[in-house]
Amino acid sequence: MKIAYISTYLPRECGIATFNDNLERAINANFFNVTPRKKSFGIAINDSEDAQAYDYPDHVKCIIRENHQKDYIQAAIYINTSDVNAVILEHEFGIYGGESGIYILPLLNRLEKPLFSILHTVLREPSYTQKLIIREIAERSAKLIVMSRRGIEFLTTIYGISPEKIQYIEHGVPDLEAPVVNPLTQVSPFRNHRVLLTFGLLSRNKGLETVIHALPKIVEQHPDVMYVILGKTHPGILRTSGEEYRDNLKRLAVRLKVDKHLAFINKFFSETELIDYLTAAHIYVTPYLNEAQITSGTLAYAVGAGAAVVSTPYWHALELLDQERGRLFKFKDADMLAEIVNELLDQPEKLSVLKKNAYQYGLHLRWPRIGADYIRTIYEIVDNKTFTEKKLRQIVDTERIPEFSLIHICRMTDDTGIVQHAKYGIPNLKEGYCLDDNARALIMSLMAYQRNKSQEALDLLPIYLSFIHYMQRDDGNFRNFLSFRREYLDEVGSEDSFGRTVWALGYLVSCAPNSSYREFAGELFSNSVSHFRQLHHLRGVANTMIGISYYLKVHPDDDLIVRELIDLTIPLLNAYEECRSKDWHWFEEKLTYDNAILPLALLHSYEITGDERVKKIAMESLTFLDGLTLKNGFLSPVGNQGWYHQGGEVPVFDQQAIETMAMVMMYFQAYHNTHQPVFIEKMFISYQWFLGENILRAPLYDHETKGCCDGLQETALNRNQGAESTLAYQISHLTVLKALEIEYEYDHTSQNLEPVL
Repeated sequence: MKIAYISTYLPRECGIATFNDNLERAINANFFNVTPRKKSFGIAINDSEDAQAYDYPDHVKCIIRENHQKDYIQAAIYINTSDVNAVILEHEFGIYGGESGIYILPLLNRLEKPLFSILHTVLREPSYTQKLIIREIAERSAKLIVMSRRGIEFLTTIYGISPEKIQYIEHGVPDLEAPVVNPLTQVSPFRNHRVLLTFGLLSRNKGLETVIHALPKIVEQHPDVMYVILGKTHPGILRTSGEEYRDNLKRLAVRLKVDKHLAFINKFFSETELIDYLTAAHIYVTPYLNEAQITSGTLAYAVGAGAAVVSTPYWHALELLDQERGRLFKFKDADMLAEIVNELLDQPEKLSVLKKNAYQYGLHLRWPRIGADYIRTIYEIVDNKTFTEKKLRQIVDTERIPEFSLIHICRMTDDTGIVQHAKYGIPNLKEGYCLDDNARALIMSLMAYQRNKSQEALDLLPIYLSFIHYMQRDDGNFRNFLSFRREYLDEVGSEDSFGRTVWALGYLVSCAPNSSYREFAGELFSNSVSHFRQLHHLRGVANTMIGISYYLKVHPDDDLIVRELIDLTIPLLNAYEECRSKDWHWFEEKLTYDNAILPLALLHSYEITGDERVKKIAMESLTFLDGLTLKNGFLSPVGNQGWYHQGGEVPVFDQQAIETMAMVMMYFQAYHNTHQPVFIEKMFISYQWFLGENILRAPLYDHETKGCCDGLQETALNRNQGAESTLAYQISHLTVLKALEIEYEYDHTSQNLEPVL
C-alpha cells in the first residue's frame, strides 16, 4: 500500500506537520519488511515563496507554494502519474492558499486516486466559502476523518454530509513512557517547584493570561508553584507581530507580582523532550478562550502522557476529559482555575486519580494503534482487485464452524493453572500441570481476548502467566512439570517446553491488553534470553524463534534480539541443507511430531528479517509437508507410531491434535506472507480435521463438553479431552476466525507490502 500525503512538513514549525509526521510513522509501523518511507511520499505545503526554504526529508517529492495555483495542479499530475494507492489530505483552512484555503480544491478535483481527508477544524459557524470547501472535500473524499464526535455532529447537521462518509479516529499520542528518572526535575525551572505547564505554539487564542491572573491566589497558598509556558510563538504571528504576545504576558506577570513564578521555554521541542516536560509537571493547563476548538493535539498529548489536566470546556476537552480524566473551569475564570489548582495541590490523591485515568485512556491513543485504524479505513475503500473477504468466505464454510466456547478450558483450569490431562471430559487432577499446556493456554486466551475483548478470556490470563512465572528458575530457564500439590517434578524442562513458553511470552509482549502484562512478560522473556543459544533440538529452536519474532514486532530496534533470531534461524537452514535431496525436502531424515512448526518458524523469521533464503526453504518444506499430508483432499498428519523415515511408509496412526494446530498456523502464516488464497483453503481443510474431515470421518471436537479428543487412533478416538488437544483445537479455531476477520487485502501493485493482521 503506497500513500501520498498532502500536508505541511517538518522542519516547518507547525502542529499539522508534526501530526502528519507521526501519522506517516504510525502507518509505516504497521507494515513489515519495508524500509521506512519507501512506500509513501509527501507533498509539502510551503508558507514561503522559496521552494527551498525548508530542508524537507527525502520522501517529500513535490512542493506546493501555498499561494501559487499552478503548484497545486502540478502536484495533482504528479500524484496521478505515480503508483500510489491512496492519498491522505491534512486539512486546515489556514495552510492552503486563497480565501480559506480554496486553492486546494482544483488539486482534489483532478485527483484520480482514492482520497482520505483528515479535518483538523470543523467550524460550527462557517462562512459560505468555508462551508463550500468542506462540502467539496467531502464530495471528492472516500472518507472524511474527524477526531471528535462533535465534529461528526457538525458535519452531518451543519454541512449536510452523510454519516457513511465520516470516520471517527481519535488524535494519536506518542508511544512513549515516562522516564524512570526524569532529568528535568533537577534543573530550573522544575527543581524545587510544583509546576503548572502549558505547551504549544503561542498565540492570543490560547488564553495564557487566564493562568497568570490565577497565579496570585495559587502562589499565596503554594509559594513553590511555577507556571512554565513551553513553546515558540506561532510563525505566522511572529512574522506580523513579533513577540508582542509573549512580552504582554511577561508585563502582566510583573504587574501581578508573580513574575518570579513564570518561566518561558522558547523552543520547538521533540516528542521525547515533551514526555519529560509533561511528566515533570504536576498539572497541565489548557486555558483556551472559547469552546470552538474541535481538536487539540496538545491536550491529546497531555492525556496520553498521563498528565493531570485542568482545562476550559472547549469541545475537545469536554470529550477527552470526561469520566474523571481531567478537571474543567469556565472560560476566562481565573478564580475558578485557582480554586481547582489549589484543591489538587492540597489533595494529592485527587491528582493521582486524574493522572491514572488519563494514562489508561491514553494507551488506546498510542500512534501505532491509531495508524492501524487509518490502514483499516483505507483498505475498506481501496479496491485491490485481488483476494477479497467475499472470496475468502467462499473458501471457508462458516456454517461448519462451531460457536467458540471456553467452557472446557475453564473446567480444566483452577487457580494454579490448566490441568494437563482429563478422563473423558473430566480433569484428571492426579497428573498435575505442565508448562507446555499453560504456555499454549496463555496464547489461546490472548487470541480469544483479541477477538472480542472477552472478559472470560481476560480473567484466565493472569492464571497462566502466574504459572509460567512460578515455573521459571532463578537462572531464567523453566521447569515443566508440577504436581497437583504444587511440587516441582523436574529441575529443568524440555527444550520444547522452553520454546513454547518463549513463544507465549513473545506473543503476550506483542499484544498485551495492558502495560502491566506487557512489562511482566517482557521481564520473563528477558530472563530467558541467555538460554537461547544453548538450544540444540530443532523444535525447541523453532518455537523460540516464533516467540522472538512476535517480540520483535513491538521492539524492532532491539538489535540483540534480532541477532538472536538470526542465529537461531541458521541451525534450521543448515539442517535443511544437510538433509535435503531431490525427493526429500526436510530438516531431518525423518518426520516425527509437530512437524509444521519448522516451516512455520521460518515463515515468522522471514517476516521479520526479509531473508529470501529463509522464505525459499520455508516454502519448499511446506510444499513437501502438505504433499504428504493433504494428498487425499483432507488432512492426514504423520502418525506417531514409528514416524516417517526417508524411503519408508508414512504411519497413519496415532494422529495428534498438535500436528493439526501447527498445520493450521503454518498455512495462515504462509497466507500472511504471500497473500495466496490457496493457503487459506489449506488452512480450512486442516482445521476440518477436528470436525470429522479425517481418515476416520470422526469429529474430535465434542459439541457437548466443548473439549477435543486426545487423538485419532486406528479404530476409534481417544476420548480423553486433555489440555493439549483442547488448546490445539481452540487455537486452530481462533486462527480460522482471525482469517475470516481479515480487513486488509493485498494489492499486487503495492510492492508486496503486507499489512499487520
